[in-house]
Amino acid sequence: MDKKDISFLEQLLINTDKDYIISELTNTDNTLFLHYFAANYNWNSGFDLPRVILENESCDLGTGLLMFHSVDGYRMLEDSDEVSSSSLEEWKDFLNKIYNKLINFEFKSQNISFDPELTKIQKYKLKKNNPNIPDILISKSPGEVVDIPKI
Repeated sequence: MDKKDISFLEQLLINTDKDYIISELTNTDNTLFLHYFAANYNWNSGFDLPRVILENESCDLGTGLLMFHSVDGYRMLEDSDEVSSSSLEEWKDFLNKIYNKLINFEFKSQNISFDPELTKIQKYKLKKNNPNIPDILISKSPGEVVDIPKI
């Protein structure tokens, strides 16, 4: 992405017109743009925009994994009952959608790598507790490693 695209991304991240942002995220086919947006998104702002990214056909597997771990997917892997019993319905719904999309390999591209950077001990504990955890949720995804600009 060039400076113009990064500048547009910065403007989109601070824009307060949700309909405009949704339109831009829906209509882009730039996987890297979606990845950078998700990486710099303020998760305290809700799940509407991440849901749009997740539903965009250009959303890469690496972006999905990034969003899963950004919304505390680790907690789901550690104790799925805790997530199931949570009163945070929007969070729980988003986490379940992204989890299912990841484990069912519903992403068309795998060009952007994301590494959840779990230690060997964290992976061991997760696998010991639940041997059926798919490796895709705890390992570096295939694709090219990209430097994410901090905006």
